[in-house]
Amino acid sequence: MLIALGDREFESLSFGIWSLIPLAMPQGMVDDFSGAAACSLFVSYGFNRGDEKIMGRLTCLTSFVLFSGLVACPATADDWNQWQGPKRNGVWSEAGTLDAFPSDGPEILWKMPISNGFSGPAVSDGRVFVTDFVRSAGDATPDPGKKSELSGIERVHCFDSATGKLLWVHQNECDYKISYPNGPRATPTVDGNRVYTLGAEGRLNCLQTANGEVLWTRDLKKDFDMDLAPHWGFAAHPLVDGDMLYCVIGGKGSVAVALDKMTGKERWRALDAISPGYCPPTMIQAGGTKQLLIWHPESLNSLNPATGEVHWSFAMKPAYEMSVIAPIQSENYLYAAALQGTSLLLKLDQDRPIATEVWSGKGVHPDHNPPLVVEGHAYGIDVKGHLRCVDLKTGERCWESLATAPNGRPASSATGFMVRNGDKFFVMIETGELLIAKMSPSGYQELGRSKILEPTSRTGNRNVVWSHPAFADRCIFARNDKEIVCISLAK
Repeated sequence: MLIALGDREFESLSFGIWSLIPLAMPQGMVDDFSGAAACSLFVSYGFNRGDEKIMGRLTCLTSFVLFSGLVACPATADDWNQWQGPKRNGVWSEAGTLDAFPSDGPEILWKMPISNGFSGPAVSDGRVFVTDFVRSAGDATPDPGKKSELSGIERVHCFDSATGKLLWVHQNECDYKISYPNGPRATPTVDGNRVYTLGAEGRLNCLQTANGEVLWTRDLKKDFDMDLAPHWGFAAHPLVDGDMLYCVIGGKGSVAVALDKMTGKERWRALDAISPGYCPPTMIQAGGTKQLLIWHPESLNSLNPATGEVHWSFAMKPAYEMSVIAPIQSENYLYAAALQGTSLLLKLDQDRPIATEVWSGKGVHPDHNPPLVVEGHAYGIDVKGHLRCVDLKTGERCWESLATAPNGRPASSATGFMVRNGDKFFVMIETGELLIAKMSPSGYQELGRSKILEPTSRTGNRNVVWSHPAFADRCIFARNDKEIVCISLAK
């Protein structure tokens, strides 16, 4: 029979031997399957009619009951369906990735033209989603103290992750009045057959992943009585949890807003602040319950995700209202940091949703690139480009390096995005270079670096890439203001 996936068709041979209950599991959840006495057998093979190539992206979900045992066939690849990956923690779990680059660099699988934007791509179920801005009028010269006025269109692109083929585009007219008006900031969030995108001026879309059909849309500035977008635009990546879509918006009493993810209707709103800031809503499990973390430019807050009720709040006021980095949970500790010495370590109570301060003002102080915490140590790139390792419980520095700074020299708002993969790290730095390294409390060991993109965005006197890449299918998906590329990182 024929199975239609987007505009592709496959011949499929399927057979099923059904036991007590059917096995129905979306790709990416096989690892979480704990098994049951009742299961089923389902095997599916697909062949591309055009080139007869076996399509590895078809989900393989095979399980057997052989009298006394259960064997599961794991998904062939990870998705990167939102900001910082499936768990929003910067961890890429696929095996079989490069430990060093080939002498002629990694293999470029495909590249496709796009336009301007800081937003990172998301990869889910064989599709790549990325947003951009096409300017038609106005001066886009970046000035941190000034809001530029531009006209143009914001777009959402959907590409085939294996070939780069453009599957669909959604676009809408959009006028900008923000600083650094390069394009959208927020990475798309994919949840099943829906993708949520947030534009720099607050247009929130819910689209069908298959064809880009608009399921619902909201103008956040209009709907929440905001005269202007935040100074650097709407940037907080939307979060899906359960049946809710959590957003950081602004306006009176609506810094944090929970929407019904299916309809876009408001469930609740909470918090007032001088500005909403740019930090994405973050969900943690602590004190016997889920807690929704919202860090705006005045305080870090824990909310009941069902109601918006505030559990606890700590004053935390970064320079320039730049609450950007999502707080990081490490066991019973919570670490939050920003530029110019703003940082806070909290200890989370194990039984109740309360917290106590451990230290402040120490650690890593990034601009807009999140640190990672591994075995009680934070690894991150400071605002001037210094890569630092910090003992999380004390805040004391173990070491620092300029390996991730542009051309090895300190620079204002120097940026690099780190992802942990097994015992190594991939670091995409603003010069367009991808680094492979090992890090531990004893030091930094670089295994290789390769230029994969040209830096095209302007800041100060240098060009930069300020977009978090996606990692999926043993590949990196990275963008600048001219193209999106897919590069193999497979051994």
